[in-house]
Amino acid sequence: MDEKYYAEKIEKKWQQRWAERGTFEVNVDEEKEKFYCLEMLPYPSGRLHMGHVRNYSIGDALSWYKRLQGFNVLHPIGWDSFGQPAEQAAIKKGVNPRDWTEDNIEQMRDQLQRLGLSYDWSREFAAHRPDYYKFDQWFFLKMREMGLAYKKMTKVNWCPKDETTLSNEQASGGMCWRCGSAVEKIDLAQWFLKITDYAEELLTGMDQLEGNWSERVLTMQRNWIGKSSGAYVDFKLDLHDANIENDSIKVFTTRIDTIYGANSVVVAPEHPVVLENIERFSNDVKAKIKSMKTELLKPRDYGEEVEKDGVDTGLKAVNPFSGEELPVWVGNYVMMEYGTGAVMSVPAHDERDFEFANKFGLPIRQVISEPHLVHEHHQMQALALDKAFTEKGILVHSDDWNGKSSEEAKREMTEFAEKHGFGESAITYRLRDWGISRQRFWGAPIPIVYCDDCGEVPVPYDQLPVELPESAPFTGVGESPLAKAPEFVNTTCPQCEKGEARREIDTMDTFVDSSWYYFRYVDPKNEILPFDPNAAKYWIPVDQYIGGVDHAVMHLLYTRFWTKAMRDMGMIDFDEPVKKLLTQGMVVGESYYSDDHASYFPEDAVSIERDERGKVLSAKLKEDGMPVKVAVEKMSKSKYNGVDPDDMVLAYGADAVRIFALFAAPVENELVWQETGIDGAVRFLQRIYRYFYRWNDSPANFSGSEPSEFSAAARKLRRKTHQTIKRVTENFESGQFNTPVAALMELLNSMQDFSIEPENAEDGDLFAVNEAISSLLLMLTPYAPHLCEELWEIKTGSDIGIINSGARFPLVLEDWAKVDELEIAIQVNGKLRSRVFADPEADNSLLEKLALEDEKIIEHTAGKSIVKVIVVPKRLVNIVVK
Repeated sequence: MDEKYYAEKIEKKWQQRWAERGTFEVNVDEEKEKFYCLEMLPYPSGRLHMGHVRNYSIGDALSWYKRLQGFNVLHPIGWDSFGQPAEQAAIKKGVNPRDWTEDNIEQMRDQLQRLGLSYDWSREFAAHRPDYYKFDQWFFLKMREMGLAYKKMTKVNWCPKDETTLSNEQASGGMCWRCGSAVEKIDLAQWFLKITDYAEELLTGMDQLEGNWSERVLTMQRNWIGKSSGAYVDFKLDLHDANIENDSIKVFTTRIDTIYGANSVVVAPEHPVVLENIERFSNDVKAKIKSMKTELLKPRDYGEEVEKDGVDTGLKAVNPFSGEELPVWVGNYVMMEYGTGAVMSVPAHDERDFEFANKFGLPIRQVISEPHLVHEHHQMQALALDKAFTEKGILVHSDDWNGKSSEEAKREMTEFAEKHGFGESAITYRLRDWGISRQRFWGAPIPIVYCDDCGEVPVPYDQLPVELPESAPFTGVGESPLAKAPEFVNTTCPQCEKGEARREIDTMDTFVDSSWYYFRYVDPKNEILPFDPNAAKYWIPVDQYIGGVDHAVMHLLYTRFWTKAMRDMGMIDFDEPVKKLLTQGMVVGESYYSDDHASYFPEDAVSIERDERGKVLSAKLKEDGMPVKVAVEKMSKSKYNGVDPDDMVLAYGADAVRIFALFAAPVENELVWQETGIDGAVRFLQRIYRYFYRWNDSPANFSGSEPSEFSAAARKLRRKTHQTIKRVTENFESGQFNTPVAALMELLNSMQDFSIEPENAEDGDLFAVNEAISSLLLMLTPYAPHLCEELWEIKTGSDIGIINSGARFPLVLEDWAKVDELEIAIQVNGKLRSRVFADPEADNSLLEKLALEDEKIIEHTAGKSIVKVIVVPKRLVNIVVK
């Protein structure tokens, strides 16, 4: 055994050994309980960042913990390798996106392996390879057969200069990200997946996820699905024109009880009633509508708050309850994609309508009141509203419904509308079908061909995959690059087998790839099916999924939809893909910048003064002493606050990097990267190594039966060992990954405080030390597997490794884990005055007696009357005096 700890030497040795032996490769084993641990698969951008390291370290620690508990652990990794960055690299650098992606995968795989992450690399796949996206296409065809995949005309973001569609991100602010042109909305035929068929099930399915998924994620998904219960109501247009197809405006409302307060009907700029009557409008109205369609692109698509704007069209619509004629407005806050694209504006009882009415001077009529403000004749006090009253209450100024509660009125008024043929009860969802068409090269081709004779024809299953061509002309403008690849586009119709046909030139959204990838891991070499249902039945659902909260309402919602669709295909027999979800916080770093944010500076250019806790007191440039600002921000090369994991591993070792990534903060919180913290992780590992070296040549490997007698020092060490086992086990089970490291550091301190030298140790001492060493190594393995494997090999004399040796996570002995004494705080009138120690089983009366007999307490209560004594069991005693 080397006298010193050489991290690089030890880590290379064990990484090579794990790879040669396939240590982490697993198969279905019905005799063992499975555990499927999964981190969100990475996009191969070229380099890992510290956010990756933290994410993967969490999953790796949990995987090791479960292996040591005897579980059959599946812990795979792959690559989400389709996507726009590869295509942009092709445009900017003139490289083939396939080559760019493969090079990045090779580089990032090397980085992951240098971290010693315990992946089953035999299951690795990449989404851009035909053996994977063949099954994207397979699923597309199945969904098309089920009526879940369909094509329709829809509005897309369009750059008129580059003649290309843009994603919402590329159209940010209503301007093309490449050329700066104003973005327009045009109609384009696009493929969709009918996720709305599962809206209610996606909503109710969250009940079984409660407690195991972040409440924040569940709330985001509920809001995204956006279920609303209410009614449709038809407002008849007063046009006196028999040639008009749409002679009424259908609105959806959740508050039909407020309909007597409606002052107008407000429709989206794209509403059919606007398009059909556009020639009736004045030029000013036409111009205003056009400006709302174009200038407000970003807020309308992103749902951001904007100043309300609108225009009165001059049209009139009749309130079917009151008979009142209401003006028809076009408003920028009404979206065609939600509800019916039209709302009844009730400013007294809706915040958006209130803002709109105030801006344009529209009347505000209150028709719902708080019960105590309603007079016996169902009138109410005249109050000037400074904001909308959005609560439920009692109806007023509402004819036959005056005096009824909101709930009673909603039910009766909906029934009245249904009976008289101008309305009906309804449930609507904010969720819209998932548009999967992308006008890009680097994605899975959609397996459809178009034949002049046969029309739209699916590619037969036995002709999958439809492969991408080797390359295509990448200009960044115009339609999809695939349109310029005749060897791809031109084909023969698979149905009539004689007519010339054209392939679909759109590719699939990359979220398709990531919606089912964890099913592919269970059977990655299958050439016939996406996976063997029997393998899926053993391994899935995923037991623990780990990733960022930024995927809450896209990836995590799509993957739940995909699972339910696969269930309906008969491939699986469960509803939800993931049992437990952990969303980790971001890794951030300090950045140093000028007052005007115009310049950022690298850390080595800045002189920094910190307090004892590491907080920055002052910062200035070394060169000229100019003061600079300090902020904690998302890591970025441009801000000089990024950290390369390779540099950290080379300088400190993979085990130290992993320990710091998990120890520095609770995993749900932001982690501020500081190299001073990683220094502490290195020192901790060095201390363990030195302690082991000290006892290794002694009889510390005592492995006989438990002695009958222990010295006081041995008893103390055994108690600390089992208290630590209990604490670390509970922490792992509750998803806490930072506190076990603190517990292990405390255990090491107790081991080093053990007062008996190896040469003077009795059997009880040797047993206690050996138990502490073994327990420490096994509990530390999830964090520092390389060092623990090395020391375990030296300790046991076997080179087969911890997992193959059958070693198990230590079990707590409850009798030894009991606390010897409790420290009880003693307060006088709420102020801490002393502390006493008591047996853990001491009852309240004994704690009160110990407190009153304490010398310091006697001093603080002398000459005063004791009013009462409050005992908080096992924690404190508060003596109230006057």
